[in-house]
Amino acid sequence: MANDLVLVTGATGFVGTKLWPRLEAEGYRVRGMARRVEAARKRHPERDWVAGDVASPGDVRRALDGARAAFYLVHGMAESGRDFRRREVEAAKGFAAAAAEAGLERIVYLGGVAPRWNPSEHLRSRIEVGRALRMGRVPTIELRASMIIGYGSLSWLIVRDLAARLPVMVLPRWLGSRTEPVGVDDVVTALVRALTLDTAESACFDIPGPDVLSGREMLERTARLLGLPKPAIVPVPLLTPRLSAQWVRFVTRADWAVAKRVVVGLTHDLLARDARYWDLIGVTRRQTFNQAAWAALAEERREGPVPGPWGAIERTIDMRRHVHAQQSP
Repeated sequence: MANDLVLVTGATGFVGTKLWPRLEAEGYRVRGMARRVEAARKRHPERDWVAGDVASPGDVRRALDGARAAFYLVHGMAESGRDFRRREVEAAKGFAAAAAEAGLERIVYLGGVAPRWNPSEHLRSRIEVGRALRMGRVPTIELRASMIIGYGSLSWLIVRDLAARLPVMVLPRWLGSRTEPVGVDDVVTALVRALTLDTAESACFDIPGPDVLSGREMLERTARLLGLPKPAIVPVPLLTPRLSAQWVRFVTRADWAVAKRVVVGLTHDLLARDARYWDLIGVTRRQTFNQAAWAALAEERREGPVPGPWGAIERTIDMRRHVHAQQSP
């Protein structure tokens, strides 16, 4: 399939921006689909862009023209309302139908790990979107990740900011929930290899990272990577995810509409059924949480200092820590 044209929907998002150069390095021609295409073209004028919305059949048909495969990386995390899940599923059904008409050979979808208990509305939406794509006529590989660790990930941003800015924090019950965070580099590898996975049928796989960690453990590890002492955490079992999202809103840079969806989605464990996909694609070593978090922090430093008042507070904390280290015997 190398040198074939592949469409990336959500090409300006966190995963899409990292997927594009990897696809080109593998020899694929890439076309990106974006709703705000002018901004995308301004940033990367050398790339092949097409304006469109996956909910518009005409836009999808134009975007798929000449493509052999497509990545479906679209999910309305900031959307709300009782019918957003229906809209997401209908868009996926329309995309699958247009892909069949265009003669696509494969769709690759990045979804979310299914919890063992009742999922939140947004997790339910991601699961149902994957099902809708797999029920279409084009073979679809659905890859399910829990928390993706990397610079630009909103879930990681919440963990990073809480660890950096709260020396003392309450411990809501949901911070005891466990997940298997996966580095974005491994996610990109999983997506690219899905194009050539040896199967003619649709399939669904989990793509867990190698560590099983609670929210508390991720906060503690991130604090250590930042050179900070372990945060003092006070258990407050009655603090619900929705109430917890209020202090997440105050402390982090994450978009409020997205942050509250992420927090509410962490009510239960998000653990993979298995890790067999990595064996199928020949990946024998995955980034640990510490490795992926360290890479995210390094990329953040290359982008420059954190802006705003919280950035100033972080720099003050860092300066005091540096002075204290120099004075310590």
